[in-house]
Amino acid sequence: MKKDFTPENELLFLALGGSGEIGMNVNLYGCQGKWLMVDLGMSFGANEYPGTELLFADIEFIEERADDLLGIVLTHAHEDHIGAVPYFAAELGVPLYATPFTAELVMRKLEEAGLVGEVELNMVGEDHGSIALGPFEVTYIPLAHSIAEGNALLIETPFGRIFHTGDWKLDEEPLVGEPATEEELTEIGDEGVLALVCDSTNVFNPAPSGSEGAVYRGLLEEVRRHPGKRVLVTTFASNVARLQTLGHVAEETGRQLCVAGRSLDRIIEVAQNNGYLEHLPPLIDFNTAMDLPRGEVLILATGGQGEPRAALARIAEDNHPISLTEGDVVLFSSRQIPGNEIAIGRVQNRLAARGITMVTDRQSEIHVSGHPGRPELEALYGWLRPEILIPVHGEMRHMQEQARVGLESGIPSAVVQKNGDIVRIAPGAPGKLAEVRSGRLVLDGDIIVPADGEAISMRRRLARDGLLIVVLDRQAKARIEGIGLPLDEDYAAFIEEAESDVANALRRLKGRDRNDPDAVTEAARLAARRAAQRWSGKKPQTRVILPAE
Repeated sequence: MKKDFTPENELLFLALGGSGEIGMNVNLYGCQGKWLMVDLGMSFGANEYPGTELLFADIEFIEERADDLLGIVLTHAHEDHIGAVPYFAAELGVPLYATPFTAELVMRKLEEAGLVGEVELNMVGEDHGSIALGPFEVTYIPLAHSIAEGNALLIETPFGRIFHTGDWKLDEEPLVGEPATEEELTEIGDEGVLALVCDSTNVFNPAPSGSEGAVYRGLLEEVRRHPGKRVLVTTFASNVARLQTLGHVAEETGRQLCVAGRSLDRIIEVAQNNGYLEHLPPLIDFNTAMDLPRGEVLILATGGQGEPRAALARIAEDNHPISLTEGDVVLFSSRQIPGNEIAIGRVQNRLAARGITMVTDRQSEIHVSGHPGRPELEALYGWLRPEILIPVHGEMRHMQEQARVGLESGIPSAVVQKNGDIVRIAPGAPGKLAEVRSGRLVLDGDIIVPADGEAISMRRRLARDGLLIVVLDRQAKARIEGIGLPLDEDYAAFIEEAESDVANALRRLKGRDRNDPDAVTEAARLAARRAAQRWSGKKPQTRVILPAE
């Protein structure tokens, strides 16, 4: 088997991120010696990687083959699809392609990173714009999603056509954009689809995702239920259709619209630069909002995922120019992202303690997902009629379930893969060809390091067990400091005993070991650590500092 994995006269697929997890989407297609990248996303830091902020797919595989990479095609502007661009695009050294709304958000990221002159960014027409890159011809197919200009990609190759969905849903009332119709998608199917590479996020949802038009009616009804009260709505800043919906709701209910959150300000500006939100009512500032009668203002705020520095968290702490009091209302027009439950609960508990009413999507139809439920998946299968289904954008359970649903729906073949699996789509029977290294990287301070590296592993051990520092002087007398040990009242007694144990251990050394720095260090380390375990049940990380030469 070839070891450099250069695509020969074949069509390959390789996910480096986003298959086996939700987030960090990085997908590669290989054909006739060349690679094409679709999306370059990130995730936000998780508790399992303490002290880190951003999480990336490890793209070493394609970094080593950058000379064969033709370009990076971006489906839409969510962070899990574009967030890694400023960290890796310059090094990869290939052009980026995106529709106008996405391109402006990417350009702002490049400006912040000082990379404008180093990365080529090409704008593609948002309605069926096409680009030719080596053996690939890529056409953007607009689909509904929870952001402006969500797109699938129709990728034509010498072996057949791939329909790469990106993130999508079906929406009969999208409010923003004009997604491809059933007729247009059926026509694509009529012309033949070799492989459907498809979003798996909501495969377990037995119902359709719902329409943005229904959310408008739900929000309108909910806001009308609270006359004379300040109403604050929190949603994902990038959901341009939801922002338009809330502008209509404000007008219909006789309220003026106030926006709190820098990410909202940025999205509104970019959206209006690209022809969206043209009918958003004039925005008022914080002071004007607070001077209005309570029932005449609708506040749109960031922070629905419990982010501690976002507007909603600061409002909940009464540490923001926007103020809510008992009886006012907060509508959570967003879903809980897994992993954020504790942070969201913390904000909601603060609001509840102040007597503020909260309404979530479990109580009222004030949010719909941007990903397809099972009926939408089955509809797309019927329209496109692919020969092969490759589920992506999901954990393994999501992708396995989508493969099962696809086969039950009549798709002849399904390939369940994970990050690092090279799949041969054609020629011949589709299936896994090989497995290459994949993994995760984290942004730790200003440095990108392996997520499974020593720095992160040590940080976990320190958090779990604490730290002992043993300082020895020239007379082999020890001074010990403990950090993070559960010994508040017994700490002084523990230190006294641990220092005595170290002294005794050093006295027991014989012959050359007494002057061997390694032997002295190990004897002191074990004695101090055993004392800590005896007193606390912990085995702290222990460091011994010897006297200077």
